[in-house]
Amino acid sequence: MAFRSGFVSIIGKPNAGKSTLLNALVGEKVAIVTRKPQTTRNRILGMVNVERKTGHSAGQIVLIDTPGIHKPINSLNRRMMQEVYDALEGCNLLLLIVDATAKFGPGDEAALNLAKKTGLPIFLLLNKVDAIEKQKLLPLIARYKELHDFAEVIPISALKKQALDTLLAAVIKALPEGPRYFPKDQLTDQPERFLAAEIIREKAILTSKDEVPHAIAVLVDGFEEKPKLIRIRATIYVEREGQKGILIGAGGATIKKIGTDARQELESILGAHIFLELFVKVQPNWRQNEALVRQLDWRRQLEQLSTE
Repeated sequence: MAFRSGFVSIIGKPNAGKSTLLNALVGEKVAIVTRKPQTTRNRILGMVNVERKTGHSAGQIVLIDTPGIHKPINSLNRRMMQEVYDALEGCNLLLLIVDATAKFGPGDEAALNLAKKTGLPIFLLLNKVDAIEKQKLLPLIARYKELHDFAEVIPISALKKQALDTLLAAVIKALPEGPRYFPKDQLTDQPERFLAAEIIREKAILTSKDEVPHAIAVLVDGFEEKPKLIRIRATIYVEREGQKGILIGAGGATIKKIGTDARQELESILGAHIFLELFVKVQPNWRQNEALVRQLDWRRQLEQLSTE
């Protein structure tokens, strides 16, 4: 059988499980995950190499994780939605992921309408089926099939990694014959510098209270690699002094926990000792600050670093 390959975008409303699915399929953590909506802000590529098996070809699936589809209300939201539109260009297949435990709502409808406009084949993934009763699954599938003529409807659990082999086999079958776009040992396109910023942001979101997550941005100010040590200096931006106080915590306890959790995970991922220095800075209304929002785009950061 011929080698098959292509680009597959994962879309859906915030918190549907897109990043969890990406990590599960890639087999490594390449996207941060929290229970807070709109955690993902950039499109992230994850590569899945599929071996030849009885019934399907070998191939390479280039998955594109995207921010949740939402109404843009500020510069950050507009850039996030532009990331979604960019992810749809040049891809071969769409994976529309919905939360099977929740009613099909306006966010799901917006994602479906956007997917329809592309004219691409759409796989509907009913996620979190581990959390619903089995007898409810067939009627649920029937209701969703009334919405659109999906190329496939596949119940999965990204968290429990259920039915992912079925999904991969169906995706490979739907892709055209093509080359291996990325080396077999490459799992993502994002640089370690950006991954460090995202891991720090994840730990800050998980550690802080509900009022802070959307107001958090992280920029890496320094990333120095030595044979056995990586020195990372990063700034966590918030919008108000009160948020800064929450992140720092009593006696600096919260920022210390954020730093420890981030350092330990980065050491596990990068395979090196990490010296991590964190700062918290107030930047009022940074989500409306187009200059700072542009800096959160790691592709733009790389362009700036290459000219320095």
